[in-house]
Amino acid sequence: MPRNNKTSLIQKIASQAYVTFTNCSSSAIGDNKTFLEQQAELVTLLSDIRAADLKIAPPKKVSISSPQSSAVPPVTYMHICETDVFSMGVFLLKSGASIPLHDHPGMNGMLKVLYGKVNIRCYDKLDKAGSETERQFDPPLLPFQRDDVRRAMLRSSGQFSHQSGPCILTPLKDNLHEIDAVDGPAAFLDILAPPYDPDNGRDCHYYKVLQTAGKKSEQSDEDETWLLEIPQPDDFWCGGEPYPGPEVSA
Repeated sequence: MPRNNKTSLIQKIASQAYVTFTNCSSSAIGDNKTFLEQQAELVTLLSDIRAADLKIAPPKKVSISSPQSSAVPPVTYMHICETDVFSMGVFLLKSGASIPLHDHPGMNGMLKVLYGKVNIRCYDKLDKAGSETERQFDPPLLPFQRDDVRRAMLRSSGQFSHQSGPCILTPLKDNLHEIDAVDGPAAFLDILAPPYDPDNGRDCHYYKVLQTAGKKSEQSDEDETWLLEIPQPDDFWCGGEPYPGPEVSA
């Protein structure tokens, strides 16, 4: 049953997110004791959030005789609130849907699964050394693609459910990630701080993992890899739908 507290849990999360990310510096953030304490409080609140608190529930199974139209977006977004400090909303993934590998320039983020299961692969960008432009890839890169190659490291890969704690990204760690719905539809609460803002250099970029010619073994968490910046994939787009949960002010 949803909680009956006078102040909703999602409002408490929004208020704590504002406190946590106001005036936080992306540089040396790991040494900021106050930020880490406030972030820990936010993690605690996020760990308690449930789909019922937001008045959402997994969709009913679609009949095989009436498949979803190809015009239906694979992912939809419920906007909850946005300030200059952070944005918050819910992403809903259809069964089999994916959010492609993308970045969050200069941003912190938290993701908490509300229902279903998702697999999340996180990458860190590494300093560009120039050697990647001389490396051979399979298939070979076209000349104009060479400047869009980025050296990176697979930081983590794991499955998250509503029983899992939040997935956390920072401006420097786990900043790039891809999210796949596993064994059915899924939904997660998403906080980004500060929000995307192309006018201030915080635009979303998409990537694909490049295969190195002659390398057949599976990557480990320790492996460096190479990413190619690409346009938004044609098979991915995000629709919108109303947020039915408690009103939030921040």
